Amino acid sequence: MQKRIVAVVLGVFFFSLSGCVYGQFRPSPDGIKLERTLQLINSLYVDDADTKKLTEAAIRAMLEELDPHSSYLNEEEVKAMNEPLQGNFDGIGISFNMLTDTLYVMEVIAGGPSQKVGLMPGDKIIKVNDTVIAGVEMNNQDVVKMLRGPKGTTVNVSVLRRGVPELIEFRIVRDRIPITSIDASYMVADDIGYIRLSRFGVTSGEEFKKAENELKAQGMKHLLLDLTDNGGGILQVANEIADEFLGDGKLIVYTEGKNQPRFTMNATGGDALQDGRLVILVNGASASASEILAGAVQDWDRGVVVGRRTFGKGLVQRQLPLPDGTMIRLTVARYYTPTGRSIQRPYEEGNLDAYNMDFMNRIQHGELFAADSIHFADSLQYTTLVNKRTVYGGGGIMPDYFVPVDTTSGTMLHANLNARGVINRAAIAEVDNRRAELLEKFSNVDSFSAGYQVSDEIENRIQTLAKEEDIEWNQEEYARSRSLISLQLKALIARDLYNSSAFYRIINEENDIFQEGLEIISDSRRYDGLLQGIGSNVGQN
Repeated sequence: MQKRIVAVVLGVFFFSLSGCVYGQFRPSPDGIKLERTLQLINSLYVDDADTKKLTEAAIRAMLEELDPHSSYLNEEEVKAMNEPLQGNFDGIGISFNMLTDTLYVMEVIAGGPSQKVGLMPGDKIIKVNDTVIAGVEMNNQDVVKMLRGPKGTTVNVSVLRRGVPELIEFRIVRDRIPITSIDASYMVADDIGYIRLSRFGVTSGEEFKKAENELKAQGMKHLLLDLTDNGGGILQVANEIADEFLGDGKLIVYTEGKNQPRFTMNATGGDALQDGRLVILVNGASASASEILAGAVQDWDRGVVVGRRTFGKGLVQRQLPLPDGTMIRLTVARYYTPTGRSIQRPYEEGNLDAYNMDFMNRIQHGELFAADSIHFADSLQYTTLVNKRTVYGGGGIMPDYFVPVDTTSGTMLHANLNARGVINRAAIAEVDNRRAELLEKFSNVDSFSAGYQVSDEIENRIQTLAKEEDIEWNQEEYARSRSLISLQLKALIARDLYNSSAFYRIINEENDIFQEGLEIISDSRRYDGLLQGIGSNVGQN
């Protein structure tokens, strides 16, 4: 506890100094006292003190006392945070998996540096420059550091390819690699399209509009927009996408804080779907910008939100760079939906552990498994802006139609097989052994989805791999999870053979939230009823 107090004290000192850089802060008497404390440590402490380490620990400790989302980022953390949002990075253009100490190329990005020199899915990278990476314990981040680098620089890789007895050498010139945010986009039915958005990055608005227009050209009139597991991103991009559904001038979100006056963001576009049905899919990992978009659509009665209560991340962080390339992300305001609901779920200042346990609390309270376990106080009821139906506050966006977690096929055996990478390894081995044969037999994902069956041989391989990983085999649990495991295998194989969209085409066949959303969007009477507050299973006491 004493160390923590000292760390906080030193951190306050550092912040007072860094504040001078922006011209907004001046050292207070307390700041001068803290500066003197640091001087005394440097001058009199029994050992050499690592000032940088103390300062970083101090800042982190201070910010943890404020709220769950104010944070400090060092140089590498700043880079890692920005990269997925910027829409590109410099590298060689592959996605990979590290399995049993071997780097397995999963996908080669079209037009990227690796494709240009002939690298192929299924290749195993054995050496990077003069460093052997096969059979060596390395994590993904270590490998990424070796393969990425500034545009125009080169990296040499040695590859083992099935059917080729010797290593193949490639010299790859690094280039700018796009990071896409659309995981899947396809037609589900004659007039129903599906788009899965994984993040709100710099290019996400353009990507979304392109996918939307391509689906409309195929006859799409109604849209399933999948925001499950989308942790958010850039606020302005959420507004760009909301513009596609809301009329010009409609409020999308507003922010407000003690030192931040109310700031509103309004739609500037029209309804690209021309009043077609819109269903937004969400779950407990849908956060921040996802909640802003879902909340605006819900409040304006523009579409139906289906799934489970979202994460509840409604604090606005301002990024404040420090002189050494590090950064403070300081909470300065809160997000509110058009009806005035705060998106942020409650938290106790300084109690980060309790905040992080919220998901477990939802499980213990039964929220994930039954709609009638969720009750709202009258003070948390709000009224939508068009149809005047009831929606709920209290943190996160509560869907219009709640979908409980399906526990019928989930078992500890399945969880362990997933956690140890067994199912993924089995899928990779199947493609590795039969890629050419499978592509010849199934020229596209539609034929693969209709005709491919997981063989007994693959199921036996699952059991063998489980034994190698010291996973206790339970035949009864396997019988319960067998259909789920087979579907997961099939989806992973499709992703390896085709693309990520193929994965979702197949896995969505058993996705409970997707299937409920599809039923709702396919039934105009049910859809319209939910928009009038009829047929919802939320808030019914």
